[in-house]
Amino acid sequence: MLDGKRSILVINGPNLNLLGIREPHIYGPETLDDVIAAGKQQAQASSAHIDFFQSNWEGAVVDRIQAARTDGTDGIVLNPAGGWTHYSVAIRDALLGVSIPFIELHVANIHAREEWRHHSYFQDKATCIIMGCGVKGYEYAIDMILKNEKKFPAKAEPAK
Repeated sequence: MLDGKRSILVINGPNLNLLGIREPHIYGPETLDDVIAAGKQQAQASSAHIDFFQSNWEGAVVDRIQAARTDGTDGIVLNPAGGWTHYSVAIRDALLGVSIPFIELHVANIHAREEWRHHSYFQDKATCIIMGCGVKGYEYAIDMILKNEKKFPAKAEPAK
């Protein structure tokens, strides 16, 4: 909870700043700015707080996840992208360390792609996984956190 509102953190991993430019035949034409604008509108309509974070640097994502432990974040949407889905023990450990439920999100269906993309370091710890829905998956993930208090309980307000 942040200022009495449900609070969601959406983290986007490497190369997602190129969404809409990089391989649009796989990921679609929408940009990360489009995703952020839609997510902010969705949160506002639900009287929720939402924060978006994107980095190509793994350590920056670990730092942001750790900050979520005390900033009132109720749920995390993580799109680790191909770069971290299959390799990042550091991000996995950060998520486990903060004990905030999270959704693993992929714009494309990783199981419909190359064999090496099928394994995820997050799949066994994620509250749920959304993949293959294009950028609409962000809307589904945000909605899941907002409407499923049982799986994403509100945290106490951060100390001021």
